[in-house]
Amino acid sequence: MNKEMLSKKKWAVIGASDKKESFGYRIFKILQDNGYEVYPVNPRLDEIDGVPVYDDVMKLPEVPDVADFVVNPSIGEKILPRCAEKGIQNIWLQPGARSPELDQIAGEKGLNVVKSCVLQELS
Repeated sequence: MNKEMLSKKKWAVIGASDKKESFGYRIFKILQDNGYEVYPVNPRLDEIDGVPVYDDVMKLPEVPDVADFVVNPSIGEKILPRCAEKGIQNIWLQPGARSPELDQIAGEKGLNVVKSCVLQELS
């Protein structure tokens, strides 16, 4: 499923960051550098490297193919149902963003989930 999800080219990065040393920035950047269309989502930022940042997945201009979670699971548990509501079917959970509660929500919503590190997969 990792390769199948990586073949999809429109991604939202939940927890994208403008701090260059953070995973939220590095994941945003590696996706961009590999030709993906990336929608950063973070309520505390307006832009990252000139790319507009959205404060809520519901405000994304289109439905991305994949939502990549780079946030604490307690935050992810609030955002995951909104992703399902938006119509995002594919969820990528980075290390540190996973929890049994997220697995349960994803299962209840019928979402496809990959648990891996985008940085490792694309390096």
